[in-house]
Amino acid sequence: MTGDASKPGRFENPGIEERCALLKRVKTIAVVGLSPNPSRPSYGVSQAMQGFGYTIIPVHPTAREVLGARAYPRLAGIPVPIDMVNVFRRPEYIDSVVDDCLGLGLKNLWIQEGIVNEPAALRAVAAGMIVIMDRCIYRDYRGYCR
Repeated sequence: MTGDASKPGRFENPGIEERCALLKRVKTIAVVGLSPNPSRPSYGVSQAMQGFGYTIIPVHPTAREVLGARAYPRLAGIPVPIDMVNVFRRPEYIDSVVDDCLGLGLKNLWIQEGIVNEPAALRAVAAGMIVIMDRCIYRDYRGYCR
């Protein structure tokens, strides 16, 4: 399921059951904005998800490697299938991430807690993507889905 399309102009996250089902299905997560700095939230969350068995693919414009994995400057450069994109970028960058996801035919987008771009999320949902926004993937996984 995607955001609630019955309320035009208003994004709603899928329920916890659907979020957990998504987290059980995916194996490879491309993390846009994954910082090589261990003190950044993107690093800690991605490291934890890696510890839970997910393959993490860093997407960062200048990093060569993060968490022992090769980093790519853009989603389009990743040579393996991506099950989900997790985003740690400011709201004004979400539109371009959605554009990239749609251009690559990606179906699952998780926008981290504290990041809200409702028009971009609604556009992704309208195009058939599953979108979770303003939620922490680690907290949902650890708190509800293990």
